[in-house]
Amino acid sequence: MSEPVLVESDGRIAVLTLNRPETRNPISDPDMMEALLSTLARLDADPDIRAIILTGAGSAFSSGGNLNAMRPDVPGGLRASLPARTRMNYRTGIQRIPLAIEAMEVPVIAAVNGPAIGAGCDLACMCDIRIASETARFAESFVKVGIVPGDGGAWLLPQVVGFSKACEMALTGDMIDAKEALACGLVSKIVPPASLLDEARAMAERIAANPGHAVRMTRRLLRQSRVMDLPGILDLSAALQALAHATEDHDEALSAMLEKRKPSFKGR
Repeated sequence: MSEPVLVESDGRIAVLTLNRPETRNPISDPDMMEALLSTLARLDADPDIRAIILTGAGSAFSSGGNLNAMRPDVPGGLRASLPARTRMNYRTGIQRIPLAIEAMEVPVIAAVNGPAIGAGCDLACMCDIRIASETARFAESFVKVGIVPGDGGAWLLPQVVGFSKACEMALTGDMIDAKEALACGLVSKIVPPASLLDEARAMAERIAANPGHAVRMTRRLLRQSRVMDLPGILDLSAALQALAHATEDHDEALSAMLEKRKPSFKGR
């Protein structure tokens, strides 16, 4: 069987592809979860990586959960005959993904190439920026199969589209197309399918052009702002600003602006 996650890197930008096109890239299977988590951790720990693009192989971004593994006690499935075991399966399984992405410092761009369904929709919401192909579709569809968003979708989706739209999507389970996703802020751009990765890479290049430490710390502030009050964010901002002022890249940025030349950042 092929690798569940493929990675291509040019040194600054990594493209991470969910690689189970025959099953529409579900993220609930153990091999996919472990590969995704280990790859994200490795890329986040690499100081040279400035941005990550996440996409899916084939026609789908991600179908979310594997329906064939939703019966009790299926090997590798989350559902057990004992409810307490199911709870632990979620905690030690799919719930590790939103926690891992939340804790990262490298920005993640979702290049949504096709349907993003259930946990696949939530995976897109875990990312910092979402660019959609014209063929993309989104559905917070857990109620359609009689379950709730066990991967954190009830927290993730309202953060992106607001409470009312999140309620509409989660309570109906209905699918929306790329145009509606753009209108509600679920994605920031729609592009033709053939241009999707080029557009995502262009966005990644714009991020990667900035000093790496400043980008990572800015991403951390943006993430923390969703769970901290203003005094707490101001304290954290001051602490991270002290680190940013001490970098060589900050001095280089100032010099380049004053000398009206292009900066050369070294990641120091």
